[in-house]
Amino acid sequence: MSNDQIAAIQAELTEWFFEDYLPRWVAVAAGTSDEGPEFIHDYWDTPMHVTGLDQSFWCLDDASVRGFLELNYAPLREAGYSHTVVPDRRVIVYNSVGAAIEVIWSRRRADETEIQRWATHFSVAKSDRGWRAIAVHAAATDKNKLDDVWPAVSAREEASRG
Repeated sequence: MSNDQIAAIQAELTEWFFEDYLPRWVAVAAGTSDEGPEFIHDYWDTPMHVTGLDQSFWCLDDASVRGFLELNYAPLREAGYSHTVVPDRRVIVYNSVGAAIEVIWSRRRADETEIQRWATHFSVAKSDRGWRAIAVHAAATDKNKLDDVWPAVSAREEASRG
């Protein structure tokens, strides 16, 4: 793939994820949208694998995907969630139909107090239905930079560790 092709896919994914998915996710979570949890099927696929909070599980059908969404929403709604700030993000293109989106979510109340902060890695794949998350890996964090949460280790560094 050329650099221009990679840049075009990065732009497509950035728009899909940060300008479409994120505002819809926030609006439903905050209760400012008439949409229900079914909207998530425009972004998350089944099956979908999830890791976080020392758990690893599969969402094998649409109901389990919506259940996972509600698991995320419940504590936010109870805490007065209104919006999300993104301190850091990156889009990694593997090929024309496979990529990763990594992001730090700072989920907040209207007065800007933080409710929770997560570093999240989404494995995404493109099919005839468009881009969909097929795996989600999340870690609670207090960091502002993804490199501080998941530092890259080169093959040379790994080999030197023995």
